[in-house]
Amino acid sequence: MAQESPRNSAAEIAVTSNGEVDDSHEHGFNKDLKHSLPAGLGLSETQITSHGFDSTKEGVIEAGAYQGPSAPPLPSVMSPSRVAASQLAQQGSDLIVPAGGQRTQTKSGPVILADEIKNPAMEKLELVRKWSLNTYKEEFGYNADTQKLLAKNGETLLGAINFFIASVNTLVNKTIEDTLMTVKQYESARIEYDAYRTDLEELNLGPRDANTLPKIEQSQHLFQAHKEKYDKMRNDVSIKLKFLEENKVNLFFTF
Repeated sequence: MAQESPRNSAAEIAVTSNGEVDDSHEHGFNKDLKHSLPAGLGLSETQITSHGFDSTKEGVIEAGAYQGPSAPPLPSVMSPSRVAASQLAQQGSDLIVPAGGQRTQTKSGPVILADEIKNPAMEKLELVRKWSLNTYKEEFGYNADTQKLLAKNGETLLGAINFFIASVNTLVNKTIEDTLMTVKQYESARIEYDAYRTDLEELNLGPRDANTLPKIEQSQHLFQAHKEKYDKMRNDVSIKLKFLEENKVNLFFTF
């Protein structure tokens, strides 16, 4: 038992009754291998045959066309380079060259998608631009109307100020000055009137003779004339003072 060498399973070869190698197991293995390989991979049928130990060939691999069951071919997969080339060719076909020599491009699928993505942004930009123009137009129009109204009111105010200055100038340089002159004349007339009245009273208190009667008559005439002048100047002063008061009230009520 100790001298027996270990037997390998690969060294066990089945032999028929005629002394030939039994290869039924190999044919079964090849058949199972055919069914296990996927169809449509472009592989050829491979047969592995074994010969007896007396053969000089250790093993022969015979290849032939695979005659297994037909299966639907897998869909072809296009490489990225072929896809890109087809897209470039399609975009190139979209370019139309008219007789004038100008090139126009028709909208293909991807271009339309880009335009559809671009159009909302352009529409929003256009809406913002129109809104800005309308807003600025309204603001500038409102500012222009305000400036016009301000200029008009400024002209009215300037006219009122000029009227006020003219009224003050008239009041100070003419009305008040004329009133003061009238008052001075009134004072002079009153002094003269008092003087002639005093002379007449003294002559009336003295003796009446041939020498004093002409003086009394002359003093009476002078007294009457200055009395009339005094009354006139007093009336003028009253009128001038009343007119001065009215001008002052009108001047202050103007503003």
